Amino acid sequence: MVTISDAITTIRKTENDADQLIEDSKTKSNELIEESKIKSDENLEIAKKSAEDEAKNIISKAEANAKEEAKAVVTKAEVDVKTIKDASISKIDEASSFIVKNIL
Repeated sequence: MVTISDAITTIRKTENDADQLIEDSKTKSNELIEESKIKSDENLEIAKKSAEDEAKNIISKAEANAKEEAKAVVTKAEVDVKTIKDASISKIDEASSFIVKNIL
């Protein structure tokens, strides 16, 4: 039969084991929380970098499209200027004849 002293010793040991288990659990829990915070920060940095890269790509594509549109506008403007210039040059002889007729 177990004596009272043995029972008390067993209870104390069990309590000590339980206290140690609680401390170990708290330590492990804190470690897991810290690891989660670190991984969360790392994932946030990865997401920021990815977003920055995507933004740069979008801006680059938009700039390329704007340059192409600008080239088209410049080309059309050059054609329009040449057309107006050619039309004006062809009228110079007619205008000078008209001026000479009216002055003389």
